[in-house]
Amino acid sequence: VQLVESGGGLAQAGGSLSLSCVVSGGSFSSYTMGWFRQAPGKERVFVAAITWIDIKTYYTDSVKGRFTISRDNAKTTVYLQMNSLKPEDTAVYYCAADVDSALYRPASSVYEYWGQGTQVTVSG
Repeated sequence: VQLVESGGGLAQAGGSLSLSCVVSGGSFSSYTMGWFRQAPGKERVFVAAITWIDIKTYYTDSVKGRFTISRDNAKTTVYLQMNSLKPEDTAVYYCAADVDSALYRPASSVYEYWGQGTQVTVSG
């Protein structure tokens, strides 16, 4: 299973960016997908997740109302739409696949497959 993120870049505070993660191999439609981020000098933390069995979404409190996670099973792609960006959103963003559970599990350790990450920088 391979995950490839794209869409990162530089944005001004208050702006928007959209991240994509294409998954190849495996059975994307039966994976819970997550987005995590890691700021310089900090641990990787959970941002958002979307389950496969009931398409429920989950967000960390700091991004609720600003970020939206979605998935397109036909394109084997998970998205993260980021609006009203803040400088504290600056980080490397990773998508990840949890292939063992239909439920939401925020711990990064349960995600078996990871992308290489894409840098998001918010100035302002």
